[in-house]
Amino acid sequence: MLNQNYLSHFFLFTCSSSGFAAVNPGCWLKYIFYSRTLGCSHAKFDKDLKWRTGVDLIPVPCRSTDNFNISISALERAYNQAKKRGVKVRAVLISNPSNPVGNLLRRDALYDLLEFTSEKNIHLISDELYLGSVHGDKTFMSVAEILDTEDFDKCRVHIIYRLSENLSLPGFHVGVIYSLNHNVVAAAAKFTRYSSISILTQRVLVLMLSDKRFISEFLQLIGTTVKNMHHLFAHGLKSLYVNCANGSEGLTCWVDLSKFLRSYSEKGELEMWEKLLDIAKINTTPGSSCHCIEPGWFQFSFKSLSESDIDVVMKRIRRVIEGPEVHNLFDTKS
Repeated sequence: MLNQNYLSHFFLFTCSSSGFAAVNPGCWLKYIFYSRTLGCSHAKFDKDLKWRTGVDLIPVPCRSTDNFNISISALERAYNQAKKRGVKVRAVLISNPSNPVGNLLRRDALYDLLEFTSEKNIHLISDELYLGSVHGDKTFMSVAEILDTEDFDKCRVHIIYRLSENLSLPGFHVGVIYSLNHNVVAAAAKFTRYSSISILTQRVLVLMLSDKRFISEFLQLIGTTVKNMHHLFAHGLKSLYVNCANGSEGLTCWVDLSKFLRSYSEKGELEMWEKLLDIAKINTTPGSSCHCIEPGWFQFSFKSLSESDIDVVMKRIRRVIEGPEVHNLFDTKS
């Protein structure tokens, strides 16, 4: 559980439509590591940090053989390579649950990350955006829970969160910075002067978040619904002999279409992406946009789908992976 002392450092601020507003107190965020497939809405790490602020992101590769889990050895290699190039890394940026894969970081993994960042004297930034969509038998653990019980520098650990995905409030653009670092909080406070939350939005949120029974029941309903949708989507893919990663966060599926590529390369992956878009009218995110080093992985989102839509989606995917000999692509039902 979260220590009550942390609550005074929760900070609400408005977000842009594509993610969190950038917070850059001075130049301490000049170089950041992040896991290749553990992004904030995957590719949006690039958009929200690199494009807007000039922060340099150094990807750390994850592989399908380990279900795209982050490893300290990969972080160590990337850190040493950056150091040889004269790059001074300032922080490690992760997402938990991971996006697009959906992995949950276990306690030992979080502890190892804290040890790594402590040893290197750098910051750890944890994006916990999708914690409300966790399903299955695994339990989500925040890095804040480790800080409550272990002796790490709490001023070097920061958590970001947004209400959009967990409470179905995408239009509110409200997020949280969770930090004990006074410089970070002070910088965020200055940014809110130009991106404040409207009074009406604040009033609605206060009433909503104060109703603990509603929040508890609503999150439980979301968890049940997401679990069911994820199961149906994964089962539909399995019927097409298509595999997806074993994730515990349910708004998307990280799908392996590599065996259907014309060439096992980024070019072949983008060709498949164009087929899915042009032929099946399905807009996915190709793995290369998430800096995935293995061609053929795609993120399929079912946030806005109903159960009846899944069968239609599977029929359209089938028409793409069955090959170009299928010309009459759409019938009246799809």
